[in-house]
Amino acid sequence: MIITPIPAFDDNYIWAIQPTQNADAVIVDPGDEAPVLKWLEQQGIGLASILITHHHWDHTDGLLPLLEHFEVPVYGPNNPKIQGISQKLHEGDRFIPAGLTVEFQVIETPGHTLDHLSFYTPDTAEGMLFCGDTLFSAGCGRMFEGTAPQFFASLRKLAELPATTHVYCTHEYTAANLRFARAAEPDNMAIEAAQNEVAKLREQHQPSLPSRLERELAINPFLRAKDAAEFGKLRQWKDNF
Repeated sequence: MIITPIPAFDDNYIWAIQPTQNADAVIVDPGDEAPVLKWLEQQGIGLASILITHHHWDHTDGLLPLLEHFEVPVYGPNNPKIQGISQKLHEGDRFIPAGLTVEFQVIETPGHTLDHLSFYTPDTAEGMLFCGDTLFSAGCGRMFEGTAPQFFASLRKLAELPATTHVYCTHEYTAANLRFARAAEPDNMAIEAAQNEVAKLREQHQPSLPSRLERELAINPFLRAKDAAEFGKLRQWKDNF
């Protein structure tokens, strides 16, 4: 598969998934329709389907405008706040998005929001995880609606996926997250190495994503928290960092 980040706003990535080059794309979390339409036109392709991880505007505001151009299925949370969802999903559901042949598994990951879903491909050689704002490289989303035990449990679900899993989150927060991670774990040399790698990528205007789960297990203090209490303290510290 071909997976392309479409930049949006200041630091969002809208992910485009294609089975092959020149095939219509599956779009993940279209917070803005304009860059998606521009990219589709540049590629000379159409839209096959849409995946939504949660209800926040920067993941959904482009949804209805895209549906004015394309009549396609939309897979996402069972949340009435999100208009346009045609296939409402829950924990453990498996589905093949229109336009692909790969099956996705639904993982409920509340914490950032209560409706948050993550999408994982269990049957590919190296799994792909589209995790919205639950898991970032070297970080995690703010805890807007959930509780520390909920969020910690969600991250443990993701941490138990195969180490080779590619992690496609929605924001280019990696450099800032690594600064916090270095403060939280000053003796962790893997974090220092990641900082150097990410700095080089960003200097070249390249995305720091996707990450890999084995890397996140080494550098992400939120994945390395021992329990919900430790996670909650880290999250509170990061909120004011």
